[in-house]
Amino acid sequence: MKYQIIPVTPFQQNCSLIWCSETNKAAVVDPGGDMERILEAVEKVGVTLEKVLLTHGHIDHVGSAKQLADALDIPIVGPHKADSFWLESLPEQSQHFGFTQCEPFVPTQYLEQGDLVTIGKLELSVLHCPGHTPGHIVFHSAASKTAWVGDVLFHGSIGRTDFPQSNHQDLIDSITKTLWPLGREVEFVPGHGPISTFGTERDQNPFVADQLFY
Repeated sequence: MKYQIIPVTPFQQNCSLIWCSETNKAAVVDPGGDMERILEAVEKVGVTLEKVLLTHGHIDHVGSAKQLADALDIPIVGPHKADSFWLESLPEQSQHFGFTQCEPFVPTQYLEQGDLVTIGKLELSVLHCPGHTPGHIVFHSAASKTAWVGDVLFHGSIGRTDFPQSNHQDLIDSITKTLWPLGREVEFVPGHGPISTFGTERDQNPFVADQLFY
């Protein structure tokens, strides 16, 4: 498995291009905008984009999803159906956050805890991690010890919980009860900012470090 981070939108959201080096099949995680930049990366790497993967329904993560899917005739997979109200509110999100108008859409497939997503011969496990949004999911590659966590967890911080249907305790539980058991060595790509490992955050993150709970 290989991946490349493509920062998009004024929010510098970490869109990721993930591909199977054996088959050259690829997926893009959270294409929040700047479709041309994403397509340039796909062409430069020389892979075939076969699906769009979404961690949650906020516009800086989904703003180019339908545009990409329509242009390439590929499916949109994720997030969990509990985020459907966010996808329905994309026109309002566009205005509120100053984005180009984005129309609502329904993914080809919603995801549930325990689902598997394939990219060529790669497999990503789906973990339902509510809190930042109720339908937020995380993609985890056990083979590569890598996770794409959207806005659940950041290096030195955690996701906001002041949005409609956000829940701070749910977020803490998602991190400590769903992500930590995956292993300290797991490297994660957050929705914004630098990559880190679960071990680093368990030691140093002021919101979810082990010393706060044990």
